[in-house]
Amino acid sequence: MALKEDALNYHQSGRPGKIEVVSTKACVTQRDLSLAYTPGVAHPCLEIARDPALAYRYTSKGNLVAVVSNGTAVLGLGRIGALAGKPVMEGKGVLFKRFADIDVYDIEVNSTDVREIIRTVQVLEPTFGGINLEDIAAPDCFTIEEELIRTMNIPVFHDDQHGTAIISSASLLNALELVRKDGTDVRIVMSGAGAAGIAIAKLLLALGIRREQIIMVDTAGVVYKGRERNMNPYKDLFATDEKCRTLAEAFKGADVFIGVSGANLVTKEMVASMAARPIILAMANPDPEIPYDEAKAVRSDLIMATGRSDFPNQVNNVLGFPFIFRGALDVQARVINTEMKLAAVKALSELAKQTVPESVLQAYGGVHFHFGPDYIIPKPFDPRVLVWEASAVAKAAMDTGVARVPVDLSEYRERLESRMGPGREAMRLIRHKARKDPRTVVFPEGMHPKILRAVSEIVQERIARPILIGDELAIRSVAAQEDVPLDGVTIVDPARSQARDRYADELFRLRRRRGITREDAQRMVLHDPNVFGALMLHFGEADGLVSGVSQHYNDTIRPMLQIVRPRDGVKRVVAVFMLTFRNRSFFIADAAVNVEPDAEALAEIAILTAEAARRFNIEPKIAMLSFSNFGSVNHRLVTLVQEATRKVRERAPDLVVDGEMQADTAVTPALAQGLFPWSALKGDANVLVFPDLTSANIAYKLLYRLGGAQAIGPILIGMKRPVHVLHQSSEVADVINVAAIAVADAQEESRRATLRAEFAASPAAQADVGYVPELVGAPAGKSRT
Repeated sequence: MALKEDALNYHQSGRPGKIEVVSTKACVTQRDLSLAYTPGVAHPCLEIARDPALAYRYTSKGNLVAVVSNGTAVLGLGRIGALAGKPVMEGKGVLFKRFADIDVYDIEVNSTDVREIIRTVQVLEPTFGGINLEDIAAPDCFTIEEELIRTMNIPVFHDDQHGTAIISSASLLNALELVRKDGTDVRIVMSGAGAAGIAIAKLLLALGIRREQIIMVDTAGVVYKGRERNMNPYKDLFATDEKCRTLAEAFKGADVFIGVSGANLVTKEMVASMAARPIILAMANPDPEIPYDEAKAVRSDLIMATGRSDFPNQVNNVLGFPFIFRGALDVQARVINTEMKLAAVKALSELAKQTVPESVLQAYGGVHFHFGPDYIIPKPFDPRVLVWEASAVAKAAMDTGVARVPVDLSEYRERLESRMGPGREAMRLIRHKARKDPRTVVFPEGMHPKILRAVSEIVQERIARPILIGDELAIRSVAAQEDVPLDGVTIVDPARSQARDRYADELFRLRRRRGITREDAQRMVLHDPNVFGALMLHFGEADGLVSGVSQHYNDTIRPMLQIVRPRDGVKRVVAVFMLTFRNRSFFIADAAVNVEPDAEALAEIAILTAEAARRFNIEPKIAMLSFSNFGSVNHRLVTLVQEATRKVRERAPDLVVDGEMQADTAVTPALAQGLFPWSALKGDANVLVFPDLTSANIAYKLLYRLGGAQAIGPILIGMKRPVHVLHQSSEVADVINVAAIAVADAQEESRRATLRAEFAASPAAQADVGYVPELVGAPAGKSRT
């Protein structure tokens, strides 16, 4: 009853239903209106009339799928009709959008006439880039799909058939590998000879399994040669010569059971009669052919999957259709052929064998997954499925000649990653740069589970060469408990390090006039991993450092400032957060270090934050924020920001900066251009410099928690060597992001060192007064005079 009430409230609360249409273009001015509709809209219309292929350039066709159903076989509800099935079709649209960023119109056709349904879909072809048939009963679904594929020039895919077939086949391949059985030698029993059952059997044939290995069972019993009752041409393909006539008889000695039928059709006795190391894929919805616990109680050597999320190995179609259509749409495939389906199978099978990222563990309550009997198929919330499966499908479409628009697969994978969210896109450039030349990054908190999970992913993605600080046995013990591999990770134990005395001597030298004795230095090197890590960086024995998840920010940054120190010419360091929204990114400063900056400090914060923006290939436009707009309020706090703005202009005349201004003026084009058309900013600021840490920290956290922004950072700017100090609330993804930034920092540091060397060795360069490689924030290949 609670589920029913929750589901009804979910669907009726706010705007009824689950989907809406959102404009992708602005329509806030008369000019916008004239472009969106008449007269401007005439021009793309004429271009498409001249060349129909241009519909993919000027309309949403290339990212639009129709989910078409007549409601004759809706989930486990049966023939409930087109209108009653609409919530399911809207839900399908939600999944398309959530997992593959594909837009959907749901089309409920109130007809059971096969020819009428076919004709309805055919005449809709100009609107859509693809057709997803859904919940249409067999055998009509076969006839409808076959005719639409034959007559249409866009991909048509009946998910109840092929989605289930693809996910279950990937599961079966991995289960067979785990039980060490050859797929060409196993005996397979299938319960269900409708849309899904027939499609699974056909795909198994494409994978190399022979027809005689499959025994198909429906409501009338075993499908055998010569049977006349309840037969059709699709079942005839799989009619067996074997003498068994019931499901129980078919089960004896079977290696594999695949169920797409109904609940509780399989008994414990049937499971007990199977061959050694059996495999059961019981996918009846919502309840499987045999309850998971019952089957596992009978056979401890069993590998089992169901369609349910509350047991291991969920065979869920959402692992298929969004990503298959993504790949097909992106190469404008004419059809989704068998090769594309097999590519999806193999991609999912291989992905299940990879280390599972932290984001997936978080989505499933911290449960650890690794390839084995309880994890034979990836989880739906694994963001890598999009990249792996869609790119495999696109490649297969190109290889088989059904793609109209070929893509470069390396570039395409990067485009797919950008669809994982604006934060992922923002980091794509940095991660790509890091992978080209990975550097060593030291993590003083070597025993922290977040750090361990992060470094495992960092190694897997080839972002950096991690160094963990701490007792090796203790670190490996925690890693084992967390099920985290440490291949490719270096562990340095201060207690056993030959550098310990050298580090203590240097710390004493650096801090002896600050109250530190030699004994203090020895103790700190031995017992404070942040001090040890900072000294590694100081001596050039690591290229970057990331810390802070286990202690307060101030306690972490203090030894960095004392040992690594700000770089020459920088009086203070700055903590910057990058906040990414769907269509805009902002850099917020200073949100962690400088509490009450004066005008001098604010100016330096602005210049250093501009440097952070340029790291992401974003040209900075700086708004100096206040509660006043250009002198509208006379107050000392306003004067402070005005003075800071003046100093920025004097020191970095190439930067676009204005202020003081209120936050809405900085980010709202209509407001800025309407009231302050003379301002250097037109409501398009992307660097927001707040007057103090209090306002910056509050703003960043509100935007992150309530505004739907994705946050990257904190990014520490101004240190002599790459150091990044995290917050205790930082997640594994944050650790990975700042590690990649640290690697990019180290690469830039090397580039600057090369420029300095060239400058010192070249009289011609020294004579060029415009060549100043040391200045902060200069883009690569440029410098400011």
